[in-house]
Amino acid sequence: MQQQILDALRRGAHDDAAALARQALADAPRDVGLLRAAALALRTAGDRDGALAAIDAAIADAPDEAELHFLRAGMLLDARDLEAAQAALSQTVSLDPNQFGAYVMRAQLAIGRGDLDEAEQQQKLAERVAPEHPWTTMLAGAIASRRGDHDRALGLLSHASSQAPDDLQVLHALAFGYLAAGHLAFAEQAFRRVIEQTGQAPLRGLLAQIVLQQGRPADAADVIAEILADPAQITPAWQTLGGELELEAGRPERAAPLLHAAFAAHPESRRATNALVQLWSRTDAADDARSTLDAALAAGPEHDHLWLARLAFEPFAGEAARGIVERWNARRPDHLPALQARLSLETGAGDMEAAEAVARAVTALQPGHAAANEFLFNQLLARDPDAAVTFAEGLQATAHDAARLMLRRWVGLAQDAAGRHADAVATWTAVSVETSAAASAPPEPTAAPPQWPPVADSLAAQPAAVFLYGPPGAQVDRIAGLLRQAVRQFRADRFAGPVADAFQDTRVPARLAAGEFTARQIVDSWRTQLPARDAGDGAIVDWLPWWDNAWLLALRPELPQARLLLALRDPRDMLLEWLAFGTALTMRIEDAQSAADWLARHLAQFADLIEQSLMPLTVVRTDAPAADPMAVAAALGEALALDGFPVPPPQALGTDRLPAGRWRAYTDALAGPIAALTPVAVRLGYPQA
Repeated sequence: MQQQILDALRRGAHDDAAALARQALADAPRDVGLLRAAALALRTAGDRDGALAAIDAAIADAPDEAELHFLRAGMLLDARDLEAAQAALSQTVSLDPNQFGAYVMRAQLAIGRGDLDEAEQQQKLAERVAPEHPWTTMLAGAIASRRGDHDRALGLLSHASSQAPDDLQVLHALAFGYLAAGHLAFAEQAFRRVIEQTGQAPLRGLLAQIVLQQGRPADAADVIAEILADPAQITPAWQTLGGELELEAGRPERAAPLLHAAFAAHPESRRATNALVQLWSRTDAADDARSTLDAALAAGPEHDHLWLARLAFEPFAGEAARGIVERWNARRPDHLPALQARLSLETGAGDMEAAEAVARAVTALQPGHAAANEFLFNQLLARDPDAAVTFAEGLQATAHDAARLMLRRWVGLAQDAAGRHADAVATWTAVSVETSAAASAPPEPTAAPPQWPPVADSLAAQPAAVFLYGPPGAQVDRIAGLLRQAVRQFRADRFAGPVADAFQDTRVPARLAAGEFTARQIVDSWRTQLPARDAGDGAIVDWLPWWDNAWLLALRPELPQARLLLALRDPRDMLLEWLAFGTALTMRIEDAQSAADWLARHLAQFADLIEQSLMPLTVVRTDAPAADPMAVAAALGEALALDGFPVPPPQALGTDRLPAGRWRAYTDALAGPIAALTPVAVRLGYPQA
């Protein structure tokens, strides 16, 4: 019977093998060889419990047979019982130290849980048993990939693949190695081969994402369509993913049945709802959206995302939106999301008295609610700044650290509005000193050389490179926000994660001025990173965290087409802004006077730039940009060499946190710092007083 079971397995007759196994177990349950064959047959047929029972019975009769423990470990892995599988593998190698498969499996488990040192130890043990085996090389490659050594990883995995080109484990590892290294086209081909051999549906989702990352949404959608063609594979999750990809591919007619089916099955799914909202919006199907969502809300009013989706199809703060918000609050009284929607509604409608009542109801339910407390603070700030001070101070006792920092800044704002300028300076300076204590001191500006290098001739074929910079307190983020929306070439990636070039490092200007770097090295370091930043053609608006005129030593001879877009405001207002709100690049502040002295030296370099025309330069004034959006548009158009740069609506430029010229209220509280900044303010075009 044992041989009959194995023969059935070899020819792929899994159901026949399982039937023979069950019959054999009934007739002769104590034969170890038969139990092993039966376990294999039942496992192949998907009867995990029966397979595990059979192998346990075999181990009971032959507890010292390592191969049985190894088989049991595999079955436990099928059931995702990792701890028991580890124990079975340990028993395997204790009985037979030459059990190569056990070391491989233990290494793979260690890789899966991120214990790379343990994985490497198990790989070395496997290497002792079978140094030339493709799996030994595969494990070394997989570990190297997880450690980020992608070149070595791909070398090892490619070698393992050449040894065993059809081995699924090797191919699987190679596919993930390519993916980790960012070689998407090779990863795609490897995963397609794995799927062809195994039919693994979950891998199709990953394959679709890889194809999408290569800019082929239609092909990605087709990958998921292959799954959905099999009725046995259809699930709302696959339908949602397929619908999302069809929308991405511009095929809403193919997305519609998928997304409607997914939503009908699981209206509680935020993802399915959001995808369907996109479909309705793109196809102007507002009536369908309203009727579908109203029906879903009647059945499931507890799902907040359905209410929010329904509001998306009515004019903001209009009567129809009010009716929906009132229904939501009636169905779910004292429910925070419903109250938040009502707060937005009343604020948008301009009924500040009603909005304040709602905000107080929100804070009664959740005393630390940020949006409601900010609304209440701003209301007090407008009508009773001293009460706003008390309100913000009262919230600090129960706030967490990040919120407490914000509240201390609020206190300073309220003290400013109340005319308590010395108190505001003390509050803001204390916060700035505390929050910047671990940061580096502001780098000292480099001295101008006796003679600047000549400007090289620009090559017409080279696109202009625009560098955006704003000194501390210049509110450059308001300009960056506008560029992010309007200019495809804008990059703010230096503030999300460091770019590996010279312009990221505040220490490089001094070293460049000292002759430690050449101009070519500086510019080449920048150029080599452009492809990874999706700016391989050199057309970029690059937001820099730091500027020093020493950069001109590199830009004039090696990048003459570069232009600086400089955000500037009155330096005395810059100091106030820096103290009150910090800056994107945190630098240590000891006190207001030393900060002002350094800022004056830093800004003197920009005065030199302007006065001596050291490089192509556009200044965009950020004193009150929303007051003159046409001037902002003109400056940006000049910097980007674009005729007719769109004039932004005032709200796109944000609000003035401190109004232009506010420094004049601080001539007593900040007499020394203001005196230090006034000469450079005059050089930059601002009045003496």
